Amino acid sequence: MPDKQLLHLVFGGELNDVSHVEFRDLTKLDFVGAYPNYAEAYTAWKGKAQATVDNALVRYFIVHAHKLLDPDDPDHDHHH
Repeated sequence: MPDKQLLHLVFGGELNDVSHVEFRDLTKLDFVGAYPNYAEAYTAWKGKAQATVDNALVRYFIVHAHKLLDPDDPDHDHHH
């Protein structure tokens, strides 16, 4: 059995301020990509984070999209 695809999305952008995750301009978000596992997503995230280290307001995030897409996942807390 191949490993189950665990979709992770990597994106980032400039925040209004570093104390809140609120993006300055949603039309300028940088969608880095979709990855089949956390390790690949982390590699992409790390590259972007390092490339933008000079701008303190730019932050990149990894979204565990598989948890949003698979409500039957036993690891996922879901409410009916």
